[in-house]
Amino acid sequence: MVQTPNATPIAIAGSIRPVPTGSAIADAAGALKAARLEWRGRQKAWRDAASFPQRAALEHVVGTLAAALYPRRLGQFRGPDKDEDGFVVAKLIAATTDLEREIAAELGYWEASARGERFDPDQPGTIVRLFAASLGTVRRLIDSDVEAAFLGDPAARSVDEILVCYPGAVASLHHRIAHQLHLLGAPITARIISEIANERTGIDIHPGATIGERFFIDHGTGVVIGETAIIGRGVRLYQHVTLGARTPLGTRTVGPRERYARHPIIEDDVVVYAGATILGRVRIGRGTTIGGNVWLLTDVPADSIVVQPEAQVADVRGAASVREALAAAG
Repeated sequence: MVQTPNATPIAIAGSIRPVPTGSAIADAAGALKAARLEWRGRQKAWRDAASFPQRAALEHVVGTLAAALYPRRLGQFRGPDKDEDGFVVAKLIAATTDLEREIAAELGYWEASARGERFDPDQPGTIVRLFAASLGTVRRLIDSDVEAAFLGDPAARSVDEILVCYPGAVASLHHRIAHQLHLLGAPITARIISEIANERTGIDIHPGATIGERFFIDHGTGVVIGETAIIGRGVRLYQHVTLGARTPLGTRTVGPRERYARHPIIEDDVVVYAGATILGRVRIGRGTTIGGNVWLLTDVPADSIVVQPEAQVADVRGAASVREALAAAG
Protein backbone atom coordinates (compact mmCIF):
# COMPACT_ATOMS: atom_id res chain seq x y z
CA MET A 1 0.00 0.00 0.00
CA VAL A 2 1.30 3.44 -0.93
CA GLN A 3 0.88 5.98 1.88
CA THR A 4 0.32 9.67 1.34
CA PRO A 5 2.88 12.06 2.86
CA ASN A 6 2.50 12.82 6.57
CA ALA A 7 -0.18 10.22 6.94
CA THR A 8 -0.83 7.63 9.65
CA PRO A 9 -2.30 4.27 8.60
CA ILE A 10 -5.60 3.68 10.44
CA ALA A 11 -7.75 0.52 10.30
CA ILE A 12 -11.26 1.48 9.20
CA ALA A 13 -13.95 -1.14 8.53
CA GLY A 14 -11.39 -3.91 8.12
CA SER A 15 -8.98 -2.02 5.85
CA ILE A 16 -6.02 0.27 6.41
CA ARG A 17 -6.52 3.81 5.21
CA PRO A 18 -4.07 6.70 5.40
CA VAL A 19 -5.18 9.53 7.68
CA PRO A 20 -3.32 12.84 7.46
CA THR A 21 -1.21 13.59 10.53
CA GLY A 22 -2.78 16.36 12.58
CA SER A 23 -6.28 15.71 11.30
CA ALA A 24 -9.20 15.46 13.72
CA ILE A 25 -9.41 11.69 13.20
CA ALA A 26 -5.69 11.17 13.82
CA ASP A 27 -5.87 13.31 16.97
CA ALA A 28 -8.91 11.36 18.22
CA ALA A 29 -7.19 8.03 17.53
CA GLY A 30 -4.11 9.21 19.43
CA ALA A 31 -6.18 10.34 22.40
CA LEU A 32 -8.02 7.02 22.47
CA LYS A 33 -4.74 5.11 22.35
CA ALA A 34 -3.43 7.08 25.31
CA ALA A 35 -6.65 6.40 27.26
CA ARG A 36 -6.47 2.69 26.43
CA LEU A 37 -2.89 2.40 27.61
CA GLU A 38 -3.66 4.27 30.84
CA TRP A 39 -6.60 1.96 31.56
CA ARG A 40 -4.65 -1.20 30.77
CA GLY A 41 -1.84 -0.02 32.99
CA ARG A 42 -4.27 0.23 35.91
CA GLN A 43 -5.96 -3.10 35.10
CA LYS A 44 -2.87 -5.28 34.88
CA ALA A 45 -4.65 -8.46 36.01
CA TRP A 46 -6.94 -8.31 32.97
CA ARG A 47 -4.54 -6.88 30.42
CA ASP A 48 -3.91 -10.16 28.58
CA ALA A 49 -7.55 -11.33 28.61
CA ALA A 50 -8.37 -11.55 24.92
CA SER A 51 -11.70 -13.39 25.18
CA PHE A 52 -15.00 -12.24 26.65
CA PRO A 53 -18.63 -13.40 26.22
CA GLN A 54 -20.55 -11.36 23.67
CA ARG A 55 -23.81 -9.64 24.53
CA ALA A 56 -25.38 -10.04 21.08
CA ALA A 57 -24.61 -13.76 21.06
CA LEU A 58 -26.14 -14.24 24.51
CA GLU A 59 -29.22 -12.28 23.54
CA HIS A 60 -29.66 -14.77 20.69
CA VAL A 61 -29.07 -17.68 23.09
CA VAL A 62 -31.82 -16.46 25.42
CA GLY A 63 -34.22 -16.04 22.51
CA THR A 64 -33.48 -19.58 21.33
CA LEU A 65 -33.86 -20.97 24.86
CA ALA A 66 -37.16 -19.13 25.22
CA ALA A 67 -38.35 -20.85 22.03
CA ALA A 68 -37.37 -24.23 23.50
CA LEU A 69 -39.09 -23.44 26.80
CA TYR A 70 -42.28 -22.15 25.15
CA PRO A 71 -42.26 -23.43 21.57
CA ARG A 72 -45.70 -22.18 20.56
CA ARG A 73 -45.90 -18.87 22.46
CA LEU A 74 -42.29 -17.65 22.24
CA GLY A 75 -40.91 -19.94 19.53
CA GLN A 76 -43.69 -19.42 16.97
CA PHE A 77 -43.88 -23.17 16.35
CA ARG A 78 -47.04 -23.85 14.32
CA GLY A 79 -46.65 -27.52 13.41
CA PRO A 80 -48.53 -30.57 14.69
CA ASP A 81 -47.98 -31.87 18.22
CA LYS A 82 -45.96 -34.83 16.95
CA ASP A 83 -43.29 -32.45 15.60
CA GLU A 84 -43.03 -30.26 18.69
CA ASP A 85 -40.30 -32.30 20.40
CA GLY A 86 -38.18 -32.15 17.26
CA PHE A 87 -38.53 -28.37 17.21
CA VAL A 88 -37.49 -28.16 20.87
CA VAL A 89 -34.48 -30.43 20.32
CA ALA A 90 -33.29 -28.31 17.40
CA LYS A 91 -33.58 -25.14 19.49
CA LEU A 92 -31.76 -26.73 22.41
CA ILE A 93 -28.90 -27.90 20.21
CA ALA A 94 -28.53 -24.41 18.71
CA ALA A 95 -28.78 -22.65 22.09
CA THR A 96 -26.40 -24.92 23.99
CA THR A 97 -23.83 -24.87 21.19
CA ASP A 98 -23.72 -21.08 21.22
CA LEU A 99 -23.87 -20.93 25.01
CA GLU A 100 -20.90 -23.28 25.37
CA ARG A 101 -18.86 -21.00 23.10
CA GLU A 102 -19.68 -17.93 25.19
CA ILE A 103 -18.93 -19.72 28.47
CA ALA A 104 -15.60 -20.88 27.03
CA ALA A 105 -14.85 -17.22 26.26
CA GLU A 106 -15.65 -16.27 29.86
CA LEU A 107 -13.48 -19.03 31.29
CA GLY A 108 -10.66 -17.89 29.01
CA TYR A 109 -11.04 -14.43 30.48
CA TRP A 110 -10.70 -15.78 34.03
CA GLU A 111 -7.72 -17.90 33.01
CA ALA A 112 -5.90 -14.86 31.63
CA SER A 113 -6.24 -13.09 34.97
CA ALA A 114 -5.10 -16.17 36.91
CA ARG A 115 -1.64 -16.23 35.25
CA GLY A 116 -1.13 -19.94 34.63
CA GLU A 117 -4.17 -21.50 36.26
CA ARG A 118 -6.35 -23.42 33.81
CA PHE A 119 -9.83 -24.89 33.81
CA ASP A 120 -10.35 -28.46 32.69
CA PRO A 121 -10.78 -28.51 28.89
CA ASP A 122 -14.32 -29.87 29.21
CA GLN A 123 -15.44 -27.30 31.82
CA PRO A 124 -17.61 -25.26 29.38
CA GLY A 125 -19.32 -28.45 28.22
CA THR A 126 -19.86 -29.59 31.81
CA ILE A 127 -21.51 -26.29 32.72
CA VAL A 128 -23.77 -26.47 29.68
CA ARG A 129 -24.78 -30.08 30.37
CA LEU A 130 -25.70 -29.25 33.96
CA PHE A 131 -27.55 -26.16 32.80
CA ALA A 132 -29.54 -28.17 30.25
CA ALA A 133 -30.49 -30.63 33.00
CA SER A 134 -32.02 -27.73 34.98
CA LEU A 135 -34.31 -26.48 32.19
CA GLY A 136 -37.32 -28.52 33.33
CA THR A 137 -37.10 -26.82 36.72
CA VAL A 138 -36.56 -23.45 35.06
CA ARG A 139 -39.74 -23.91 32.99
CA ARG A 140 -41.79 -24.86 36.06
CA LEU A 141 -40.54 -21.84 38.01
CA ILE A 142 -41.42 -19.47 35.17
CA ASP A 143 -44.85 -21.12 34.90
CA SER A 144 -45.41 -20.50 38.61
CA ASP A 145 -44.44 -16.84 38.22
CA VAL A 146 -46.82 -16.42 35.28
CA GLU A 147 -49.66 -18.06 37.21
CA ALA A 148 -49.00 -15.80 40.21
CA ALA A 149 -49.21 -12.76 37.94
CA PHE A 150 -52.48 -13.98 36.43
CA LEU A 151 -54.01 -14.50 39.86
CA GLY A 152 -52.66 -11.21 41.18
CA ASP A 153 -53.56 -8.86 38.33
CA PRO A 154 -57.25 -8.40 37.51
CA ALA A 155 -56.26 -6.63 34.28
CA ALA A 156 -54.74 -9.83 32.87
CA ARG A 157 -56.94 -11.68 30.38
CA SER A 158 -54.87 -14.87 30.09
CA VAL A 159 -51.62 -16.47 31.20
CA ASP A 160 -50.36 -16.21 27.62
CA GLU A 161 -50.83 -12.44 27.68
CA ILE A 162 -48.63 -12.30 30.77
CA LEU A 163 -45.93 -14.55 29.31
CA VAL A 164 -45.71 -12.58 26.07
CA CYS A 165 -46.36 -9.02 27.26
CA TYR A 166 -45.63 -8.46 30.95
CA PRO A 167 -42.20 -7.06 31.90
CA GLY A 168 -42.27 -9.10 35.12
CA ALA A 169 -42.52 -12.31 33.09
CA VAL A 170 -39.67 -11.21 30.82
CA ALA A 171 -37.52 -10.46 33.87
CA SER A 172 -38.49 -13.80 35.44
CA LEU A 173 -37.51 -15.80 32.37
CA HIS A 174 -34.13 -14.09 32.13
CA HIS A 175 -33.46 -14.41 35.86
CA ARG A 176 -34.36 -18.09 36.06
CA ILE A 177 -31.87 -18.79 33.24
CA ALA A 178 -29.18 -16.43 34.55
CA HIS A 179 -29.42 -17.75 38.11
CA GLN A 180 -28.65 -21.30 37.01
CA LEU A 181 -25.59 -20.13 35.07
CA HIS A 182 -24.44 -18.06 38.03
CA LEU A 183 -24.67 -21.10 40.31
CA LEU A 184 -22.76 -23.24 37.80
CA GLY A 185 -19.77 -20.91 37.60
CA ALA A 186 -20.41 -18.54 34.67
CA PRO A 187 -21.06 -15.25 36.52
CA ILE A 188 -20.27 -12.85 33.66
CA THR A 189 -22.42 -14.78 31.20
CA ALA A 190 -25.20 -14.74 33.78
CA ARG A 191 -24.78 -11.03 34.46
CA ILE A 192 -24.97 -10.14 30.78
CA ILE A 193 -28.25 -12.08 30.52
CA SER A 194 -29.66 -10.23 33.54
CA GLU A 195 -28.66 -6.88 32.03
CA ILE A 196 -30.41 -7.76 28.77
CA ALA A 197 -33.61 -8.09 30.83
CA ASN A 198 -32.83 -4.85 32.67
CA GLU A 199 -32.50 -3.00 29.39
CA ARG A 200 -35.82 -4.40 28.13
CA THR A 201 -37.87 -4.00 31.30
CA GLY A 202 -36.19 -1.60 33.71
CA ILE A 203 -36.10 -4.47 36.25
CA ASP A 204 -32.61 -5.08 37.67
CA ILE A 205 -32.23 -8.52 39.28
CA HIS A 206 -28.72 -9.71 40.05
CA PRO A 207 -28.35 -13.33 38.87
CA GLY A 208 -27.06 -14.31 42.30
CA ALA A 209 -30.38 -13.47 43.98
CA THR A 210 -32.29 -16.53 45.23
CA ILE A 211 -36.01 -16.32 44.39
CA GLY A 212 -38.72 -18.84 45.24
CA GLU A 213 -41.64 -19.92 43.11
CA ARG A 214 -44.76 -17.83 42.36
CA PHE A 215 -42.78 -14.58 42.21
CA PHE A 216 -44.76 -11.63 40.82
CA ILE A 217 -43.38 -8.22 39.87
CA ASP A 218 -46.31 -5.95 39.02
CA HIS A 219 -45.53 -3.15 36.53
CA GLY A 220 -41.87 -3.47 37.48
CA THR A 221 -39.97 -0.41 36.25
CA GLY A 222 -37.24 0.53 38.69
CA VAL A 223 -37.22 -2.69 40.74
CA VAL A 224 -33.72 -3.53 42.04
CA ILE A 225 -32.84 -6.84 43.70
CA GLY A 226 -29.29 -7.31 44.96
CA GLU A 227 -26.94 -10.26 44.62
CA THR A 228 -27.40 -11.85 48.05
CA ALA A 229 -31.14 -11.21 48.43
CA ILE A 230 -33.24 -14.23 49.38
CA ILE A 231 -36.91 -14.13 48.38
CA GLY A 232 -39.39 -16.77 49.48
CA ARG A 233 -42.46 -18.19 47.76
CA GLY A 234 -45.46 -16.15 46.71
CA VAL A 235 -43.77 -12.75 47.04
CA ARG A 236 -45.16 -9.74 45.17
CA LEU A 237 -43.21 -6.55 44.42
CA TYR A 238 -44.45 -3.38 42.79
CA GLN A 239 -42.52 -0.81 40.76
CA HIS A 240 -39.50 1.04 42.16
CA VAL A 241 -38.92 -1.40 45.04
CA THR A 242 -35.29 -1.71 46.11
CA LEU A 243 -33.88 -4.71 47.97
CA GLY A 244 -30.40 -3.31 48.41
CA ALA A 245 -27.27 -3.17 50.56
CA ARG A 246 -26.37 -0.42 52.98
CA THR A 247 -22.72 0.29 52.17
CA PRO A 248 -21.11 -0.21 48.76
CA LEU A 249 -18.24 -2.67 48.82
CA GLY A 250 -14.88 -0.99 48.38
CA THR A 251 -15.59 1.94 50.66
CA ARG A 252 -14.42 0.00 53.73
CA THR A 253 -13.10 -3.38 54.79
CA VAL A 254 -15.88 -5.96 55.15
CA GLY A 255 -16.07 -9.47 56.55
CA PRO A 256 -17.63 -12.57 54.98
CA ARG A 257 -21.12 -11.84 56.38
CA GLU A 258 -21.18 -8.34 54.89
CA ARG A 259 -19.83 -9.66 51.60
CA TYR A 260 -22.15 -12.63 51.20
CA ALA A 261 -25.18 -11.49 53.23
CA ARG A 262 -25.62 -7.86 52.22
CA HIS A 263 -29.24 -7.85 51.04
CA PRO A 264 -32.65 -8.52 52.61
CA ILE A 265 -34.41 -11.81 53.27
CA ILE A 266 -38.06 -11.64 52.21
CA GLU A 267 -40.06 -14.54 53.60
CA ASP A 268 -43.07 -16.22 51.94
CA ASP A 269 -46.21 -14.34 50.91
CA VAL A 270 -44.84 -10.83 51.48
CA VAL A 271 -46.19 -7.86 49.49
CA VAL A 272 -43.98 -4.80 48.97
CA TYR A 273 -45.68 -1.78 47.46
CA ALA A 274 -44.27 0.84 45.10
CA GLY A 275 -41.23 2.86 46.06
CA ALA A 276 -40.31 0.91 49.20
CA THR A 277 -36.60 0.65 50.02
CA ILE A 278 -35.31 -2.21 52.18
CA LEU A 279 -31.59 -2.16 52.87
CA GLY A 280 -29.13 -4.57 54.49
CA ARG A 281 -29.50 -8.10 55.83
CA VAL A 282 -32.91 -7.49 57.38
CA ARG A 283 -35.65 -10.12 57.51
CA ILE A 284 -39.20 -9.34 56.48
CA GLY A 285 -41.43 -11.91 58.16
CA ARG A 286 -43.90 -14.13 56.38
CA GLY A 287 -47.22 -12.60 55.34
CA THR A 288 -46.09 -9.00 55.92
CA THR A 289 -47.24 -6.04 53.84
CA ILE A 290 -44.81 -3.16 53.28
CA GLY A 291 -46.51 0.05 52.20
CA GLY A 292 -45.39 2.44 49.48
CA ASN A 293 -42.32 4.64 49.93
CA VAL A 294 -41.37 2.98 53.22
CA TRP A 295 -37.67 3.04 54.18
CA LEU A 296 -36.61 -0.01 56.23
CA LEU A 297 -33.33 -0.91 57.91
CA THR A 298 -34.60 -3.30 60.60
CA ASP A 299 -36.32 -6.68 60.82
CA VAL A 300 -40.10 -6.89 60.60
CA PRO A 301 -42.08 -9.66 62.39
CA ALA A 302 -44.39 -11.98 60.48
CA ASP A 303 -47.89 -10.80 59.55
CA SER A 304 -47.02 -7.13 60.06
CA ILE A 305 -48.19 -4.08 58.15
CA VAL A 306 -45.61 -1.33 57.75
CA VAL A 307 -46.85 2.03 56.44
CA GLN A 308 -45.97 5.68 56.54
CA PRO A 309 -48.37 8.18 58.14
CA GLU A 310 -51.14 8.90 55.67
CA ALA A 311 -51.03 12.22 53.84
CA GLN A 312 -53.34 14.89 55.27
CA VAL A 313 -55.93 16.86 53.34
CA ALA A 314 -55.46 20.59 54.05
CA ASP A 315 -58.49 22.63 55.03
CA VAL A 316 -59.68 25.43 52.78
CA ARG A 317 -57.59 28.11 54.49
CA GLY A 318 -54.47 25.97 54.51
CA ALA A 319 -54.92 25.02 50.85
CA ALA A 320 -55.26 28.68 49.89
CA SER A 321 -52.05 29.52 51.72
CA VAL A 322 -50.16 26.76 49.94
CA ARG A 323 -51.44 27.91 46.54
CA GLU A 324 -50.39 31.49 47.29
CA ALA A 325 -46.92 30.35 48.37
CA LEU A 326 -46.49 28.26 45.22
CA ALA A 327 -47.65 31.13 43.02
CA ALA A 328 -45.20 33.51 44.69
CA ALA A 329 -42.36 31.05 44.28
CA GLY A 330 -43.16 30.54 40.59
